[in-house]
Amino acid sequence: MLRPRTHTLILAVALSALFIPAHAQYSADRPVGATAQQAPAWQKNAGIDQNLNRPLPLADAFKDETGRDLKLGDLFNHNRPVMLALMYYNCQMLCPQVLHGMASALRQSGFHPGSEYDVVVASIDPADTPANAAAEKQHFLSMIGADPTASPAVHFLTGPQASITDLAQATGFHYVRVPGPDGKMTQFAHSSVIMIATPDGRMSKYLFGVDYQPRDVRLALIQASTRHIGTLSDLV
Repeated sequence: MLRPRTHTLILAVALSALFIPAHAQYSADRPVGATAQQAPAWQKNAGIDQNLNRPLPLADAFKDETGRDLKLGDLFNHNRPVMLALMYYNCQMLCPQVLHGMASALRQSGFHPGSEYDVVVASIDPADTPANAAAEKQHFLSMIGADPTASPAVHFLTGPQASITDLAQATGFHYVRVPGPDGKMTQFAHSSVIMIATPDGRMSKYLFGVDYQPRDVRLALIQASTRHIGTLSDLV
């Protein structure tokens, strides 16, 4: 399976991982490290597997930005494709760029949340709270220029580690913990990508980087709405 490497990473944070002892593997619970003879683990373990046609873990439990308990599948019952992104809400570098790029492309696509698509953003950090999610959602709605009627179609989720791990594995979204400026393992190295899922919760398309073309987003949503699954040759 094609495994594109990280297009944009949390550079300043990730570089500091070079000075941590090398005993870590890809994990949400273990730190990342390297030795002089070994490349830093985040280079190998913070990429993307394009799991096209892979079903999402729709039975897994999350909380939305209001603190309401729900299952992921509750957000896939409107016969609309879903724009999906994984990130964490205390990120100060890469994640805001991904959100801005996604909002900009959706705003220019001519489509509207709740009409042609839904949005699901899920945190990979189990320490994130619904309050964090609510703040990020309001910022995202302001960037996308959506009217208040769009809010029910935009969901910012938090969840337990088990649900986060299931979702990351299903989407092929790999990430590793890295130290923040204070030395604590509170940051994550990960790829910059947005994903599109079909209305029945299968992976349809991956768009990489932080600057997404509105026409690409529009076409991906149209294709996903008809249960079309992209192919690796689409990348070319």
